[in-house]
Amino acid sequence: MIAAEGLSIGHGAQVVGRDVALTVAPGEIVCLLGPNGCGKTTLFRTLLGLIPPLAGRVLLEGRDLRNLKRAEIARHLAYVPQAHVPPFPYQVDEVVLMGRTARMGPLAAPSAQDRAAALAALARLGIGDLAGADYSRLSGGQRQMVMIARALAQEAPVLVMDEPTASLDFGNQARVLARIADLAQAGGHAVVLSTHDPDQAFALQARVVLMHAGGILAEGPPDQVLTGARLSLVYGVPVQVERTASGRAVCAPCL
Repeated sequence: MIAAEGLSIGHGAQVVGRDVALTVAPGEIVCLLGPNGCGKTTLFRTLLGLIPPLAGRVLLEGRDLRNLKRAEIARHLAYVPQAHVPPFPYQVDEVVLMGRTARMGPLAAPSAQDRAAALAALARLGIGDLAGADYSRLSGGQRQMVMIARALAQEAPVLVMDEPTASLDFGNQARVLARIADLAQAGGHAVVLSTHDPDQAFALQARVVLMHAGGILAEGPPDQVLTGARLSLVYGVPVQVERTASGRAVCAPCL
């Protein structure tokens, strides 16, 4: 479990958000929504321990993040970036194997167990056939799935995902979202992700944390939090939440 208590976030003397309280339990997906500049990225960096909180604390498995070493954090918390451009033409299995460094000693070479864990992570996501492929030549959707596999290879119970479907086409968005849902429901992972698409929160039936002006405006099930009035306030354009014939909610700007 990961939790934020009375968190103030920012850079130096610049406060970006105040009084942030957030808890993500095993098997749960929390979807962070809000416009650019509302503090999502700063909150993510604080949850990951990359920048210190200005006030309050982040707890990982009940322990203050500031008291944990980076290797210990990596064994409990895995990060999936928004996009990843490889500096070298690594093979896919080599990229996923990098997730095992949290489980290896200093200067240790990957063991047979580490390699098996990397291949198992690829197989779990249904992309085992890509193991020997050139990572730099994959599509955006395939690279994102590989990044998720790298996180799974860490065997960390908490996954933090920064806009995991950004720049993906409709089909790849659906595939990535389906895998995320499976990681929480079947795998028992605690997942916190950010997105700019409120419809994804409905699709995942995630608990929504709606951010506005550096704080949490509302939190709860998407049907309760994502109203037209709130989305209009947060994004600065008129928004309606409508239901399709099947009963699924869809958010639409009224431009």
